[in-house]
Amino acid sequence: MSKLNFSDVVNEICRKDSLYDPEVYSFVREGLDHTLKSLKRHGQNGNRHVSGQELLNGLRDYALKEYGPMSKMLLNMWGVKSCEDFGRIVFNLVSSGVLGKTDTDSQNDFKNGFNFDDAFVKPFEPRRDNAPAGKTRRSTTAKKRPGNNKHSSTGTTTL
Repeated sequence: MSKLNFSDVVNEICRKDSLYDPEVYSFVREGLDHTLKSLKRHGQNGNRHVSGQELLNGLRDYALKEYGPMSKMLLNMWGVKSCEDFGRIVFNLVSSGVLGKTDTDSQNDFKNGFNFDDAFVKPFEPRRDNAPAGKTRRSTTAKKRPGNNKHSSTGTTTL
């Protein structure tokens, strides 16, 4: 049996199912590797079967690590807007022989994984200040205003 060329397999998948950008297949493959390494680091067997929920958590962590606040936008550009999309991508790879599955694995394992806004947007939103209403934090550094520069004899500020 010849070894499958990942890029050829992805091109064939995209020819049949053009819903997703080919780049997302590489992302899922790299995200699976990231998930396995993470499981191994946390004392679990890194060579075992990964559940749909474990893979979703790994894909989320990998996206945040690699793309930070751009994660959701990039995934959306690739056609991924929900965890169910990841399930479809994974099962496209399973159908093509790139990934394996157990008898109990299904695309339903990827339903209701996490909300994309909660996973990819909220971690980068500014924290709300816990100051009482009507009070704001004061900066410890004074703002410089043009013409109020103590070191300027002319009263002008240079940039």
